[in-house]
Amino acid sequence: MNRQRQEGYQRMPLSPGRRPSLTHWAVWGLPSRLIAAVLLVECTAVALMVADVVAHPLAMPSFLVIALLIGMAIAHTEITLGVERMRRRVAGTPHIDLSSVWTFAAALLLPPAWASGVVLVIYLHLWFRVSRPTRVPVHRVVFTTSTVILAVHAAEATMNYSHLEVGQFGTPQGLFIVVLALLAYTTVNTCLVIGAIVMSAPDTRLPQVIGNGDEVVLEIATLSLGGLVAAVMTSANIWYVVLAFPTLLVLHRAVLVRQLEEAASTDSKTGLLNSAGWHTQASRVLRRAQRDRQGTAVLMLDLDHFKSVNDDHGHVAGDQVLGEVAAALRDEVRDGDLVGRFGGEEFVILLPGIDPTSTGDSEVHAIAERIRRRISGLCVVVPTPDGPLTVQDLTVSVGGATHPRDGASLDQVLRAADAALYTAKRAGRNAVRFGPAPPVSQPATQPIGRPDPDHR
Repeated sequence: MNRQRQEGYQRMPLSPGRRPSLTHWAVWGLPSRLIAAVLLVECTAVALMVADVVAHPLAMPSFLVIALLIGMAIAHTEITLGVERMRRRVAGTPHIDLSSVWTFAAALLLPPAWASGVVLVIYLHLWFRVSRPTRVPVHRVVFTTSTVILAVHAAEATMNYSHLEVGQFGTPQGLFIVVLALLAYTTVNTCLVIGAIVMSAPDTRLPQVIGNGDEVVLEIATLSLGGLVAAVMTSANIWYVVLAFPTLLVLHRAVLVRQLEEAASTDSKTGLLNSAGWHTQASRVLRRAQRDRQGTAVLMLDLDHFKSVNDDHGHVAGDQVLGEVAAALRDEVRDGDLVGRFGGEEFVILLPGIDPTSTGDSEVHAIAERIRRRISGLCVVVPTPDGPLTVQDLTVSVGGATHPRDGASLDQVLRAADAALYTAKRAGRNAVRFGPAPPVSQPATQPIGRPDPDHR
């Protein structure tokens, strides 16, 4: 899986008029442990290509196969150029490169040295036409190319171990081995890139890196199409490979539509769902909970005195505080819970699968209290021209409500949670309050500070 987005990969600024030098390469901005891993992957790819040339004479395979794979890959990039550039600009999730159709086909059809050469040509063209115009750092392109070369070798090793000849593609045994090669290809590529992302951002959760089930389906579909391309190219009807283009075009546009939908439902400052996106997904989850007769809880949270953070430290510091609060909220809930930003300093959380009895009420109240304590302990370090600035002593008021006790619809439960939030504010802030029948809670802690200047 060719995942192009890797946390921590930043471009290093150059002074005006200064020519780039070795010390200003963006790769040196990566964490040292990641630099070592990236260099290891790239050196391994280079060593394998050298070993291919030394161990196996470069006997020329079918020139037509090589020319078709490279020509089709270049034509594919050119035809989908506008869509691909937009995908890379829009993508806020790991980016799947559909060129694996051609690289996997090369792994199935060509000796390792020639398959690696095809990968190099394809990704060099991708860099010139897509990555370079969209300012993707060169070291990311080199790393991605290296992972693909290693994935190609994994697929080649599977084929060689199974002693599958190209002419046996049409047999049931051939199909089974091609599937194994597909799994080897995607496993090596995915593990290498996921490893790089996790090393660059240790706090990143695995579901955030892997994405949802659609990502896996798209990757398998792309590689499966590569297998079909290879099978067609081993037959007498080799020119029928051009029929793969319509399928690729549909895949590109389908992925772009999904990415646009995700971007439209995501809050840019926190990475959480925005109000509209949260409401849409929460309604879907609540309907499922109603069918399964499960309880669901909603927590509404409002940062106390947040306007003073913007007034005292500036909006840049305020935005960083919001990002840290969002990260804390994600850490304190389950992967299946929905966390959203309702605007300003207000957040909302949907907790599905809650026991509708008093046991569930106690569980939700414990979650809310844990979140309140976590926010109280946050220390956000903001870099400034005068040195680092620490923003601390943050507090949050939390209002909660449950379905079906506090409302039959999502809007009713939200109104109940919002009313409970106002109750928490009136009780002195930094407190947790629930709907009409709240569980017994601890007394609110009165924060120390000036009167609240915000609307709550």
